[in-house]
Amino acid sequence: MKNARLIIFVLLNAIAALTIFAAPGFYKDLFMDGGLYLSSRTTLPAADTLGLDWEFLATDSSLIQSEFIITSPNDQNGALLYPDGSPRFKAFYSNGGSATNHGNSLGEEGRNRVRSFFYNGGSYTGSCAGAFIASISYLTSGFREAYYRIWPGRTASTGLSDSHTGHFIEPASPLLDYFDFGGDSYIANVYHNGGCYAREDIDFPPETEILLRYDRSGYTMHNKPSCWAYKASDSTGRIVVIGSHPEGIVSGERLELMEAIYLYALDGVGMPKIKASLENSITRTMDKYTSDSLPAFTRIGDKQYHHFIVNLPEHTDYLTVNLSGESGYDFNLYINNSDIAFESTSVYSDISPGATKSINIRSPGEGEWFIGIECASTVTTTLTSWGYEYSGDIAVLDGLSYSISASWDTISTEIVESERPVAIFIGKNYPNPFNTETKIEINLDKKCSVTAEIYSINGKLIRKLHRGYLPQGKSVLTWSGKNQANKPVSSGLYLFRISNGKETLTREIILMK
Repeated sequence: MKNARLIIFVLLNAIAALTIFAAPGFYKDLFMDGGLYLSSRTTLPAADTLGLDWEFLATDSSLIQSEFIITSPNDQNGALLYPDGSPRFKAFYSNGGSATNHGNSLGEEGRNRVRSFFYNGGSYTGSCAGAFIASISYLTSGFREAYYRIWPGRTASTGLSDSHTGHFIEPASPLLDYFDFGGDSYIANVYHNGGCYAREDIDFPPETEILLRYDRSGYTMHNKPSCWAYKASDSTGRIVVIGSHPEGIVSGERLELMEAIYLYALDGVGMPKIKASLENSITRTMDKYTSDSLPAFTRIGDKQYHHFIVNLPEHTDYLTVNLSGESGYDFNLYINNSDIAFESTSVYSDISPGATKSINIRSPGEGEWFIGIECASTVTTTLTSWGYEYSGDIAVLDGLSYSISASWDTISTEIVESERPVAIFIGKNYPNPFNTETKIEINLDKKCSVTAEIYSINGKLIRKLHRGYLPQGKSVLTWSGKNQANKPVSSGLYLFRISNGKETLTREIILMK
């Protein structure tokens, strides 16, 4: 029984890692800022233990900082943002150092990049100076020009340097949703070097959540907020900052503290935005650049999603969605009838290589349908002494153009049975997750030729399961967790895709060895 519980625990955590940190709609999970006047860290233990996909900037070069965060010849919107101003990373982490000097080194344009990141849905987290700079000021009045001012509250200096302090965990702290920290509501011995606390008595935003309080008798900081969170609205990210320094710890409760801070920030990203409601048979072209300031028509960036809706009237016979992307790149098309369409939530999808996609749905029914478009192409990264250098498909940084159209027919007509499109239904695959093999139920309402394949989560073809006719009714296909060369593949999330040439359906399959 003990071994069974352990297996279930490991399995659930593995599934969570696959789904939570897949970062749909984002280039990567986390970006760490170690630019001018900040600690130039190149390691982040909590990001690694969580399995986050992250990048960093660790430089004292104003040119490198400017080209990465603000603009470069290959990326006019900076690496933090997509061409339409949406966050390219799920969360932004700021190191400690000098908040004022760093903010001044970025200039107003650089600071606005961070503000756009947050207000368009990216979460923000930081330690020490990273907490200071998020506020409006460390003074009791006015505001600091050099600060981001994304948390509309005030901070104050603790007056404690190069020492350690304890932290009381607030009874209702959301951090307890991730770890129990030994069950004593306390985290001991966290390094502290001139950090701040949140002022509760002046301009304290009512939406602020106090997560921890300092334990340092004899100092003004005692029992003051040491870690707090703030989310302005559903469309913004979440701010989670701390005045101390748990970011370099590699084990124990202090590591769990940094992990919980990242997790709460990542869980607080803004709701995806709908670009537009598509009109029947009207093609929409997305070809504007950042400088055009038309985000509703701006190009799509690497691994980004653009979302659209269509409102189908009663008695809709067919819905056809056509996507034509920039040649030489890979685009994916997803459709869902109940929520925002991502790869993991889509009812219909086309993730085959290439830029041209089409999905036809017979008798979709009335109501709202969601369309998701993903740019599957991305840059190649090379680790340098200061961070990650981009190469390869760098055109994706300024965005790729595409056109999208949706058309539907509400006129009921007689259809010759031999010409009627075949309806495909995917039943359960069992077991799921599986270890040695899984069986996938397919239901066709009449005999037809289909293609059934297994893909990786990145869209790479793993194995062809079937190509040819299947009979009317239920059929069962089996995958034994092997690739086309009949060699076992590694554990992970895979996609089963079946198509009859007109309709394409996708189902997630989890292989756990």
